[in-house]
Amino acid sequence: MIKAVLFDLDGTLLDRDESVKRFINDQYERLERDLVHIPKEKFLSRFIELDCHGYVWKDKVYQQLVEEFEISSINWEYLLEDYIKEFKNFCVPFSNLHSMLEDLKRKNLVLGMITNGFGQFQMDNIEALKIEKYFDTILVSETEGIKKPNPEIFERALERLNVIPRETIFVGDHPENDVKASEYVGMKAIWKKDSQWDTFETDYIVDDLSEIPTIIMKMDNESSLI
Repeated sequence: MIKAVLFDLDGTLLDRDESVKRFINDQYERLERDLVHIPKEKFLSRFIELDCHGYVWKDKVYQQLVEEFEISSINWEYLLEDYIKEFKNFCVPFSNLHSMLEDLKRKNLVLGMITNGFGQFQMDNIEALKIEKYFDTILVSETEGIKKPNPEIFERALERLNVIPRETIFVGDHPENDVKASEYVGMKAIWKKDSQWDTFETDYIVDDLSEIPTIIMKMDNESSLI
């Protein structure tokens, strides 16, 4: 019987790619006086390329941009600080996020989140999505001092929710850090499909968050037959 569901954040609940596009477009427009020598589309596309879906922290991204585009009137630290301060204002949820979480809470499931990233930055983004109230525990890697795919961060979440692995589902977009890592500690996993890994195969896959409650019901039915 499933008692708990744990989620990743970026690429799973937060449409990070769309959020980044909106933020970097706004950043360029606000700082156009300093970036005017760079074509807007070139600045946007290069940021997205260097960002690598969030797997490269923005200090490296902005250092590279400043060097490549010979930005002299502002430094990379200023651009980074602007990112940290403003990104939360451009957070875009995936479709059906709130209705899915409401559905799971109505089913009396306990909910948690494990996300890699910087503590306050990730909490600001969670608050921007207006979803913090749904979660019984939230673990951010910087705050915890450990990150996915290390099994310890999953075990820590299970302990805080007072559940065991076989009663728990993990939902995430990364095949290794989310799906395989959670299965390694004994959880069931749902892959939130991401085009970055279009060849990844696993037992449970969803394109839309609204599919998750149905998948959980299916898992419960399957386990009752064993």
